Amino acid sequence: GVLRDNGGHAVAMQFSMEYIYGIKPGEVYWAASDVGWVVGHSYIIYAPLLHGCTTILFEGKPIKTPDAGTFWRIIEDYKVNVFFTAPTAFRAIIKEDPNGELHKQYDTSSLRLQFLAGERCDVTTLNWLEDLLKIPVIDHWWQTESGWPMLANMAGVELLPIKPGSACKPVCGYDIRVLDENGEECGVNEEGIVSIKYPLPPGCLPNLWQDTGRFKDSYLKTFPGYYFAGDGGYKDEDGYVFITGRIDDIINVAGHRLSTAEMEEVVASHESVAECSVIGIADQLKGQVPVGFVVLKAGIKNDNGDLEKELIAMVRQKIGPVAAFKRAVVVERLPKTRSGKILRKIMRAIADGEKFNPPSTIEDMSVLGELENKMKLEKVGQAH
Repeated sequence: GVLRDNGGHAVAMQFSMEYIYGIKPGEVYWAASDVGWVVGHSYIIYAPLLHGCTTILFEGKPIKTPDAGTFWRIIEDYKVNVFFTAPTAFRAIIKEDPNGELHKQYDTSSLRLQFLAGERCDVTTLNWLEDLLKIPVIDHWWQTESGWPMLANMAGVELLPIKPGSACKPVCGYDIRVLDENGEECGVNEEGIVSIKYPLPPGCLPNLWQDTGRFKDSYLKTFPGYYFAGDGGYKDEDGYVFITGRIDDIINVAGHRLSTAEMEEVVASHESVAECSVIGIADQLKGQVPVGFVVLKAGIKNDNGDLEKELIAMVRQKIGPVAAFKRAVVVERLPKTRSGKILRKIMRAIADGEKFNPPSTIEDMSVLGELENKMKLEKVGQAH
C-alpha cells in the first residue's frame, strides 16, 4: 500500500483546496467517490474539512437512484459550489439521458466549477458537460501515489484557457517531463512517457508499506531521478500536457506503435456512443489489432450493423488505414472497478484466451461472463 506523510499530506490538501479547486472556507465541496479510494480519503474527508468546507459523502450510482438526475438533485439540495467526479459517471448519465433533459428539472446555479479525474476524459463528454452546465469543466490528472493533483488548471490562481483533451499544466511543486525510451526529453507534440523529476512535493508517496524494494523497482528504476508514472503523453507548444493513457494501452500493429486512447476518442465522438473501450488483441499476421467495444446511448438500436461500418470509416479517416481498426462490437456494459476505471487488461486477457485474476475492486463480476460470451458470439480473438 501507498504510504502517506501526514504533515505533508495535510499541507497539500489545504493548498489544493484554495489554489487548485478555488473554493473558500464555508462553501460546499462534493467529491463523488468511494470513501475507500484515494479521492475519498483526500477529498471527501481531509481536504474539505481542513479547509473549513462542508463536504458531502454520497453512496451510490449517478443513475437509477432513482434516475440519471441524482447528481443534479444533490447539487440543488446542498447548494454545491465545486464538484469533482470521474468522467465515467457522466458517461453513465449520458447513456441514460443523452440530451440532459433531467438537468432542466433542477437549479444547479450554485455550481461554479466542475472537476474531472480518475481517467482521461474524452472530448465528447467534456463538451457535453460544458454545453449543459455553462461553467468551466476542468479535467485534471493525478494518481493514488501522488495523493493530490499533478496536472491542473489552478482555479484559485487564474483559470487558463481550457484545451479539451489536456489536463492543463503542472501544478507548482511538480517538475513534469515527457521522456523517450532513452530517458531524453521529447520535443513539442512528441509522445513519450510522463515522468516527474525528483524531489516530489509534500503529500506524495515516500515509500510503499514494508516494501521498499518494490517501490524502487516500480517507480524509480526506469528513469533514475524521476518518478515513473506509467502514463503516456505529450506537451504542446504552450506547455499543456495531454495524457494519452497507460503505456500498456499502446499497441503494436504491424510494427506501428498506436495509441488505443486516440482511437477511443474517435469512437466516442459518434452520436450513438455513450462510452467505449478499444483494446489491442493478439493477431498472427500483424502482432496486434485494435477492437472496439461500444455501449450505446439509451434508445439507440443497432439492428442492421451500420454502426460498425461508420466507426471503422471514422477511425480510418481521422487516424488512417495504419490503425487497422476493423471491428466494433456493441455490448451492454464494460467491466469496471468501483471507481469507474475500465478493466482493459482483463478485456485483453479474455480476448487472447489468457488466464486472469479479476481484481477485488471490480464493480460486478458477472460482466466478465457476459463479455466472454459476446466475444465468442462475435468471433473476437481467441475467446471463440
